[in-house]
Amino acid sequence: MQNILIPSEETRLTLYPLDFEEFLWAIGKETGLKFLRMFYERHLQLGPSHRNTLRDLRLYMLVGGMPQAIDAYLRTNNLMQVDNIKRNILELYNDDFRKIDSTGQASRMLFSIPGQLTGNAGRFQIATALEGRKTSSTDTVIADMADSMVVNMAYHITAPNVGMNLSRSLSTYKMFLLDTGLFVTLAFWDKKYTENVIYNKLLSDKLEANLGYVYENLVAQMLRSSGNQLYYYTFPTGNGNKNYEIDFLLSRGNKLVPIEVKSSGYKTHKSLDVFCDKYSSRIGERILLYTKDYCKDGATTCLPVYFTPFL
Repeated sequence: MQNILIPSEETRLTLYPLDFEEFLWAIGKETGLKFLRMFYERHLQLGPSHRNTLRDLRLYMLVGGMPQAIDAYLRTNNLMQVDNIKRNILELYNDDFRKIDSTGQASRMLFSIPGQLTGNAGRFQIATALEGRKTSSTDTVIADMADSMVVNMAYHITAPNVGMNLSRSLSTYKMFLLDTGLFVTLAFWDKKYTENVIYNKLLSDKLEANLGYVYENLVAQMLRSSGNQLYYYTFPTGNGNKNYEIDFLLSRGNKLVPIEVKSSGYKTHKSLDVFCDKYSSRIGERILLYTKDYCKDGATTCLPVYFTPFL
């Protein structure tokens, strides 16, 4: 019998953009992540190497993991050329979304992702992305986007406990771009490259606090490419409509690992502190991901963001 596929003969692979380790290989730093893992496992600071490693990470954030973008960087060493490649990729994604969704909802939601994360709303605001024009097909469009390998979905959970998939809310979520390099370009879509201040700010480590959503997208990408599902949790502060937010929650054994992401060196982590006090019996390690070197701040482990793949 011909053209019959036997299940044992088929292996399905989920392909992601090149991760940070693969990017380091591409730029000639083959031992980079092995070196970092050793420091992570031994709870050591990188010391003088931290600054160079963080610069490599910022370069990865700008170039991204799309093979065409990395090839352009290696050939030209010109970030303007890289930005042009990424714009072409986003245009292709946009065209594909319009083919599967003639209403344009998917396209509008894709281009609203940076603004949605900047707003710190705690969830993706469909009405804002679609200017109030939600239709009966919107849920199907969102499901198609989640399957497209263009976006990463992080779902809000209603009960912070292991087995988080049991309490995830399919109607409350955040969207991240699968590739942070594309995210950077999308965030400044209306700017020409020469006006795109984020390139200079990232490379010179002068990213302002209100641009910290770039790091949040990066952490989402790294966690997802390491095989983790993305979950987050919000709960009221008791001060009006404000909420505490745990950016990401991982499950390890019978414990939760809450993660807060900072785009700077600040070690303030109020949300982590309150969450861990509230659910102390369920908490394993508590982690702050930030741009400084490894340290301990009381019960909180402060990790440089380039350690994210090891979590």
